[in-house]
Amino acid sequence: MMAVAPVRRMVWTVVAVLLSVIAAGAQVRIVQTNSAGDNIHLIDPATNAIVGEITGVPINHGAAALPDGSRFFFSSEAEQTLHVVDGKTLQTTKKIPLTGRPNNISISKDGARVYVGIVTAPGAVDVIDTMTLEKVKSIPTKGGIHNVYVTPDGKHVIAGSIAGRVMTVIDQKTDETLWTLFEEGVRPMAFEVNSDGSTRRIFVQLSNLHGFAVVDFQQRKEVARITLPADVPAEKVDKGPFNASPSHGLGVAPDGKTLWVTSRPNARVYTYSLPDLTLLPNPVDLGGRPDWVTFTPDSKLIYITTENTDLVHAIDVSSRKEVAAIKVGRAPKRNITAVIR
Repeated sequence: MMAVAPVRRMVWTVVAVLLSVIAAGAQVRIVQTNSAGDNIHLIDPATNAIVGEITGVPINHGAAALPDGSRFFFSSEAEQTLHVVDGKTLQTTKKIPLTGRPNNISISKDGARVYVGIVTAPGAVDVIDTMTLEKVKSIPTKGGIHNVYVTPDGKHVIAGSIAGRVMTVIDQKTDETLWTLFEEGVRPMAFEVNSDGSTRRIFVQLSNLHGFAVVDFQQRKEVARITLPADVPAEKVDKGPFNASPSHGLGVAPDGKTLWVTSRPNARVYTYSLPDLTLLPNPVDLGGRPDWVTFTPDSKLIYITTENTDLVHAIDVSSRKEVAAIKVGRAPKRNITAVIR
């Protein structure tokens, strides 16, 4: 088993670099999409106030930003385009046509490529060059893609399909499929790294699973499946629509110490210590159906959306207590953290 100390040293080195960037005058922004509208909000985590708004992106789904925050990218399901937004003016400068209806997106670590999950059958990952702002490739997949990720080391693109019931691992350099896993609808994922930055484990939420699967990346197989607690009185369990996804939204804190996993029926977020995956006490009650999570680079705050209350909840990571509830647009879902230099 990998020693914990080297992992911790590597993670804290990354955190130190991020903090130095922030100290040098960079601004951190929580970028919050609103899936039932055409606007996106920018939240300042220093004040938990909305400090910017991007408009004109109907049924916005995924969000990404260049490493320096000079450009944002948003997928529009209504227009089947990728919107390119100037980081200063917050205006759309170009709409890039896509192969079909997009869902979530991700960006390479060097900011050179945006990967767009295409949910329209038969499914694909569209590849956008961020210099030319053109679609340069469309990688075929089995089933429409709901979520797409770039691994923390930048070496792999991971695509999850609900209709295809499969997770596809793609080589970032060659755009070739390396291996696949699952025969269930694949939904949000989060990543744990080794001491050298390579991917150690993937935590995967699946259709009809109130919890998550644990994938050993090197072994290319599922090694555990964890069910979230049934710790809410039956009369308080939300029996509303969950789109066959009772647990939707999870993330590993940037310092690598904790995994946060949401529960829609329980209207809570649960925290697990890493690497042992021990459930920690004091889950946070959110008062609505949680859908997505993102962290500040220093791991001090996590932001969780509740799409049926139009709120983003700012939670203190160390105390696991809510510090702010921010009213945003209609049905907020996907969010990211951007550093604007």
